[in-house]
Amino acid sequence: MVEQPTQDQAQPESQGDHQAHPHIELPPSDSSHEHSSAPLVNSNGWDGKLRMPSRHAVLSNPEALSDPEYSDPDAPPTDQIDADEDLLDDYPQDSEDVDLVHCRISSIPALKLERFSQLKRLCLRQNAITTISLPENFGETLEELDLYDNLISHVKGLDALKNLTSLDLSFNKIKHIKNLNHLTKLTQAFFVQNRISKIENLDGLENLTMIELGANRIREIENLEPLKNLQELWLGKNKITEIKNLSPLTNLRLLDIKSNRLTSISGLEELSNLEELYVSHNGITEITPSALANNKKLRVLDISSNQISHLENIGHLKELEELWASSNKLADFREVERELADKANLETVYLEMNPLQLSGPAVYRNKVRLALPQVKQIDASKYKTLCTNFNMYERALLMV
Repeated sequence: MVEQPTQDQAQPESQGDHQAHPHIELPPSDSSHEHSSAPLVNSNGWDGKLRMPSRHAVLSNPEALSDPEYSDPDAPPTDQIDADEDLLDDYPQDSEDVDLVHCRISSIPALKLERFSQLKRLCLRQNAITTISLPENFGETLEELDLYDNLISHVKGLDALKNLTSLDLSFNKIKHIKNLNHLTKLTQAFFVQNRISKIENLDGLENLTMIELGANRIREIENLEPLKNLQELWLGKNKITEIKNLSPLTNLRLLDIKSNRLTSISGLEELSNLEELYVSHNGITEITPSALANNKKLRVLDISSNQISHLENIGHLKELEELWASSNKLADFREVERELADKANLETVYLEMNPLQLSGPAVYRNKVRLALPQVKQIDASKYKTLCTNFNMYERALLMV
């Protein structure tokens, strides 16, 4: 998702605890030490080599996750350095996993990665790489390639990677999806926060189960027919005006299309296996009778931050577990009870910032509890199931 996702996705992908690290600058060069035999270290004993496991890496510009046009004018210029094979001193040659995060690497060949003949996963996040250039011997072993947050403009240099299953090229400068057709084992592809304006060139990727295209410049959903096994489609924060061309994706379980330009929910008729739908932050005004008629397996529905006036036409969604409908124009508690009271699996509802909450905030939560006694979480707060001792008269007053 993003919101999964995004996957925004739009979306709920997603993550482990991370510890922030202070920014580390390489010690400045000093010609007075050129002929010294003593190692160059700073006052803390650091020799200038950065060794950081990826699980501790943090995004240097978290604002960029929500703003496709993000730039930091106050950020100091980042020096680019040719990769130094000494960065890999701690890795034995039989390593299956190499992580070099935020090392200011600009050249992959200078790392001399060909020595790692058993490498399965390569992570070079948050560097200054402009070109993908990998050793030929990686074609037999490499399964995961992570080049998130670099300076890559073109998708190329992947020809030999016939066993690749996961590719992350998010936060780069890519304008076109191409040169992927031979990656027939690919199951996950990430292109978040690039400059992509068109979905294209996905032939041959029949095994792809998830693709993340959030925070790009896409205006139309198209050319997804080859992705017969796709289960997750993340399209949050683009410029899409209509949900269409999804009929071939009969295995789709998750669709994230939040923060676009939708005015209606449509085009989902063939997606009978859909379980999660995220369409928040659009311009949707209503849920029509046909909108979700064939999506009876929906467990999560996010329609928040739209212009919806009536909660309707979701009564048939018996599997619903979460409804996110905050920041709309919902005003009638009777609609809430009518559409949701019989949902035995419903545990979470978000209804705040609607007229039904704003007009009576003091009794809002009690009204929701009465209408939906099975719910365990209202908005951002969880509560224990309470015994309701309200008599019929008190209940009638609250439901007015």
